[in-house]
Amino acid sequence: MRYALLIGGDEDASDATSAEVCAADDARAWAEDLVRRDMFVSGAVLRPVEDAVTVRVRGGEVLRTDGPFAETKEQIGGLCVIECADLDEALEIAAKHPVAKYGLIEVRPLAE
Repeated sequence: MRYALLIGGDEDASDATSAEVCAADDARAWAEDLVRRDMFVSGAVLRPVEDAVTVRVRGGEVLRTDGPFAETKEQIGGLCVIECADLDEALEIAAKHPVAKYGLIEVRPLAE
């Protein structure tokens, strides 16, 4: 089964960008382990939340808002799609991601 790992945290709590976090040795080792185990499907680092644009259509009118979809301190900075046996294995993998020590990893099954 495939799961999305939505990787995030408090953007104000760290001076490191998402790209710097993902380039760190521990994050690279985490990803390389998944590749070696043939569990890594894809991944991406997102640009900062300031670059986000939210689009809604209400009453036939397109509404565009600069910034993230939700006003919250915690923001998603990247994502990873993994292939594993079940939710327990996905949670185990998420707990080993370096960001889990100070940020968050939301684990969500993909609709197939």
